[in-house]
Amino acid sequence: MHDAYRTAFLDWLACAVGGAEEPAAQAARAAADGLEGRVAAAGTAGHVLDFDDTYTPGLAHLSAPVAPAALVLGAELGRTIEDVLAAYTLGFEAMAHLARTNHPAMRERGWHPTATCGVFGAATAAARVLELGGEPFANALRLSLLAASGLRAAFGSDGKSLQVGAAAAAGVRAARLAAAGASVPAEVEHGWEQAYGARWVEPEPGGELAIEGNWIKAYPCCLQTHGAIDAALAARERGARPDTIVVHPVSLTAAEIEDPADGLQAKFSIPYLTAYALIRGAPTVASFAELDPDAREAARGLTLRTDPGLLESEAILSRGGEEVARVEAAIGSPRNPMPAERLARKVRDLGGERLEGALEDPERPAAELLAAAGLA
Repeated sequence: MHDAYRTAFLDWLACAVGGAEEPAAQAARAAADGLEGRVAAAGTAGHVLDFDDTYTPGLAHLSAPVAPAALVLGAELGRTIEDVLAAYTLGFEAMAHLARTNHPAMRERGWHPTATCGVFGAATAAARVLELGGEPFANALRLSLLAASGLRAAFGSDGKSLQVGAAAAAGVRAARLAAAGASVPAEVEHGWEQAYGARWVEPEPGGELAIEGNWIKAYPCCLQTHGAIDAALAARERGARPDTIVVHPVSLTAAEIEDPADGLQAKFSIPYLTAYALIRGAPTVASFAELDPDAREAARGLTLRTDPGLLESEAILSRGGEEVARVEAAIGSPRNPMPAERLARKVRDLGGERLEGALEDPERPAAELLAAAGLA
């Protein structure tokens, strides 16, 4: 198995442990009813900090719905860590193919691809855990399309992580329905295209792996703010004070909030996070407990523009028309990977000692890992 899958899975697990006490995660846990409720709760916890890994060719969080589906169902059925990771890998790549094919059109129509494509990835992983094959496997994937949902309009609220948790649970439900004998015709794939204005594609084995285009996030906020944050940190180090931020237009389909009203909205504000990084340095989980009034005021003095000629995650800061900082590949991207020690620190900060050696034994029962993480 590609080591990067283990890295991404462990990163998601740490985010789930770190996010378990956030309001949305607590609500999901309180409302959990049975297996699918536990999947939804774990899925919400893993995404609520917006610190989990992100696949940029599809601008979607692949682990967010796939990992909880594989882990919680695997624990329920007595599977091992090796079984869970095999299912996770399959679902990760299947979801990536669908998200990549429909990027950025699905996002531009107002859908949230992590949820709308995530249900398919979760169903793929769950079908593997259930050891489905042939027509039952195909039915699991088709049934998942009936539950595809998730809106960009939920960004900056509890709804963003809740709809990702719901996608994970719906994927598991689809696979269980298929295992119980439920079926749906292949025509639903065309129906999905009609309803979502999307393009259906079958997962393709072989070729370039999506995991190689995956980011491990350095900051607990929308990925499309990370280029601006790194550029602001570089400008801060040099004592520069930019007045303009330039990003690719697709960044505003993910981080479009200009003047946030609270810490959760601040995760999706390029001006605010640029100003915050200039004044305070790199944002941490604690940075979003409340708004920083100085950063909010400084953000109002920044002009945000877009340029389709930039890379999708590139950011340029300038003052008086003169460039003061440019970042094409922020820390954590495939072109600028997060150093191993920084990832280890992130996992430790979020998960504490409970995740020490979490994935080292492939024969470890998934139920044991789930309990150790406090997600059972």
